[in-house]
Amino acid sequence: MIVIDKLCYCSRLRYVNASEKFLYTAATLAICVAGRSFAAAAAAFAVNGILTVRKGGIPLSRYIRLLMMPLAFLIPGSAAVIVNVSKMPLDAFAFPVGDWYITGSRDSIREGALLWAVAFSAVSCLYFLSLNTTMTDILEVLRKLHVPALLIELMMLIYRFIFVLLETASAIEISQKSRLGDRNFRTKARAFGSLGSCLFIRAFRRANALYDAMESRCYDGTIRVLSGERPVKRKEICYIAVFEIILLAVTIGSRAI
Repeated sequence: MIVIDKLCYCSRLRYVNASEKFLYTAATLAICVAGRSFAAAAAAFAVNGILTVRKGGIPLSRYIRLLMMPLAFLIPGSAAVIVNVSKMPLDAFAFPVGDWYITGSRDSIREGALLWAVAFSAVSCLYFLSLNTTMTDILEVLRKLHVPALLIELMMLIYRFIFVLLETASAIEISQKSRLGDRNFRTKARAFGSLGSCLFIRAFRRANALYDAMESRCYDGTIRVLSGERPVKRKEICYIAVFEIILLAVTIGSRAI
């Protein structure tokens, strides 16, 4: 299983009503992204971390490692915002390179810091939902929101097939390593190429076998999954409403300053 999926099934917030978690995530994410407020983003990031780690019981080390994953996209993205190449030095920093300067302004640094804040708050919102809500519960919420059935079926099949691909790739990789396929860079590159081609062929066969198995079980275009109905608690809805109002007020207040 994927690490996020394992953590999700172990979360103490797993059995909280999925619609509540979805509502909280969607509202907080919308306010953070649309409002672009540093204070609101920091508040959302802190609350999501407390809910996920303290309430959900997700290990802090795992949560931090998951938060580090977006850095591969954030670092080059923020560098493009902050760093400029110009013949005139700007007011924040400037490094001469011949007749040019690698430079940046204070406004660009503030914009880069805001980009990081909004990005991490958005990622923490999505992690809160994915680390505390199973995929079947999320799809059930989407079904209640009248999302097209075809889209939900595709999401379910793609989600299921991710595990099939990971299992097949892991088996091929173990087989290659047992034959010294990782001896040096040349053999690693050759093994990686053969893994990709073999994985495509086996995945295609597994997909056909999976569809045949579904057809033999009277598959009619709809995957029906049992989901437990968990009651909506007024206290939790009130908490969500109060937090979103405060977050919205912080966003409006920071933009007015």
